[in-house]
Amino acid sequence: MTVERSDTIRRASLGAGYRWLLAAAGNANLADGILKAALPLLAVRLTDSPALVAGVAFAAGLPWLLAALHAGALADRLDRRRTMLLANLARALVLAAFAGTIAVGLDRIWLLYAVALGLGLAETLHDTSAQSFLPQLVGRDRLAQANGRLYGVEITANQFVGPPLGAFVLAASAVVAVAVPGALFAVAALALGRIRGAFRPERTGAATSLAADVREGVRMLWDHRLLRTFAWMVGVMNLAGTATFAVLVLYARGPMGLTEGQYGILLTASAIGSLLASLVTERIEAAIGRAWSLRLCVLSGVLAGAVPALTADRWLVGASMVVFGAGVVLWNVVVVSFRQRVTPDRLLGRVNAAFRLLAWGTMPLGAALAGLLGELIGIRAVFACSAGLVALLLLVRISDRDLDEADVIEAPLS
Repeated sequence: MTVERSDTIRRASLGAGYRWLLAAAGNANLADGILKAALPLLAVRLTDSPALVAGVAFAAGLPWLLAALHAGALADRLDRRRTMLLANLARALVLAAFAGTIAVGLDRIWLLYAVALGLGLAETLHDTSAQSFLPQLVGRDRLAQANGRLYGVEITANQFVGPPLGAFVLAASAVVAVAVPGALFAVAALALGRIRGAFRPERTGAATSLAADVREGVRMLWDHRLLRTFAWMVGVMNLAGTATFAVLVLYARGPMGLTEGQYGILLTASAIGSLLASLVTERIEAAIGRAWSLRLCVLSGVLAGAVPALTADRWLVGASMVVFGAGVVLWNVVVVSFRQRVTPDRLLGRVNAAFRLLAWGTMPLGAALAGLLGELIGIRAVFACSAGLVALLLLVRISDRDLDEADVIEAPLS
């Protein structure tokens, strides 16, 4: 009886290193959540142009388009924990400098773009290493459990607590709204420093160039039908989602009639769905299968654009965001865990980066399109176009059999 209880506890625990990773993720994502509300609201204080406001999201997403592949190659060459730590320190320094410029009255829209670009570059390096780091820390057989818990912490901080906190703090002090996330990134770096061990991937054979490493990662993604399909599907959804959220602040402050604080609360609506989904993703996957789980995720993306296109009712828009948040987490747990299982560790950073080039490189394009369409035909048209684009993904055919066969045949042994 004692042995059975001990085995249960051991299986439930993912180790001290994982607990420090959760602490780092919680602080970093709380910082991101605060900035998710604070940066667009700062932009609205400086301009009422949809194109200029969307420029903040464009600048933040641009590094995923320009630097993702090289970030992946570095993740397969360098110690992944150390890269994450340094990226968090860099974000802390960028925000400390920005808080100083606000304090002396030098904040300008172009400076906001520069800050968003710097934060986006650090995020590209951090997140590429983070997704490659997790299998090293917990093992590939426990990825669904580890990803589910990690997403729960990230969602709570990034979507549930951070946005309303950012909006309310900004209303009191713009300097504090920027300085607090900087301090949180510094705390995240300290937590990562408490994780013991070396997390640099083993490299065998002759030395290769960075360009050759990049090509190898791209080749594996391109040759793997399911990974390639998932990458461009996420790219379409992220283009549409970024377009929606790039101009949502103008819609919320205009037709929806929300205050800055209420806008922050609206952003937490998706967190409610995300948090609930993070608790039951394994059950949903087991009950209806991975393929149907992914179809539900696509439908949630359609609703996120269709509802605000049809109505400015704050309760209906909020409800659509709840459903959207649940879909995002369900998709991430299924697809990220699948990608981590079928990719060899020595290639994981590069494959993650190539995937995100397609998946996240569309985000600045979505922001740019949102600004252009918002100026020309109105914000509601942006939402409608986003919903229609995501709806096309329902035509993609993926089966549980495809996913199961890939898990068995292509999953690495080590």
